[in-house]
Amino acid sequence: MQQYLQCGRYRLPLNTPGARPLVMGILNVTPDSFSDGGRFHSLECALSHAEQMIADGVDIIDIGGESSRPGSPALSLEEELDRVMPAIYALRDCGKPLSIDTYKPLVMREAIAAGADLINDINAFRAPGALQAVAESDCGLCVMHMQADPQTMQLNPRYQDVVTQVIDFLRERVTALEQGGVARNRISIDPGFGFGKTLAHNVALLQSVDVIQERLDLPLLAGMSRKSMLGELTGKPLEKRLAGSLATALAAVARGAKIVRVHDVAETVDALKVWQAAR
Repeated sequence: MQQYLQCGRYRLPLNTPGARPLVMGILNVTPDSFSDGGRFHSLECALSHAEQMIADGVDIIDIGGESSRPGSPALSLEEELDRVMPAIYALRDCGKPLSIDTYKPLVMREAIAAGADLINDINAFRAPGALQAVAESDCGLCVMHMQADPQTMQLNPRYQDVVTQVIDFLRERVTALEQGGVARNRISIDPGFGFGKTLAHNVALLQSVDVIQERLDLPLLAGMSRKSMLGELTGKPLEKRLAGSLATALAAVARGAKIVRVHDVAETVDALKVWQAAR
């Protein structure tokens, strides 16, 4: 397993003895985000939230301008740029790596030019021009598995063996990136919890985080914060899924995940500190 993840201006340590896993804080600048009701849509509110996450110990800030909740409509290129670029310019000197959650190659290019350090692509850099958009930079990449697309992914997801199929997909995409000139130390992987998966699929992937990471020999990012799988497991509505979110984050890092993507940064950082001390 590589010792660090190269993320643009930053080298993020992954296997430092005694260090906790990395926390990626979610900063949605969307008016229709499923998880926060668009509360951080205005730039002023978004920057205030980012400052709070930094104070709470966040390691990476993940900026998203387009909702990827099940059934969400696609956003135009112009609208996404209008949402994310002001946030990138405002935060690029905040002292933390900036991740951009996008699948559009032009957004990737503009974000990297503006100072983004990581591109988090739910489409695994499959869009025409996506690989070329990131290949010549030194930004980090997160390659995610998704069955179908956000509009249709939860209609009827099916797999013969979800763990094996997710591993095979991620391996193919990592190979494509490497063949396109991307250094391996820039790549992380995400099994895509909730993206074209039933509850049974999500649980199987959570149970196999160690297997996925070991077979691909790349750092794994786990993102289950506030997702519907937690509602199914606990019966709790969105606003009462903190405990479930913390539980899945700890379950993932206990199985080797190197990064957790979360909404509740302060609580996750505290939980990971206690978990790390108890190991």
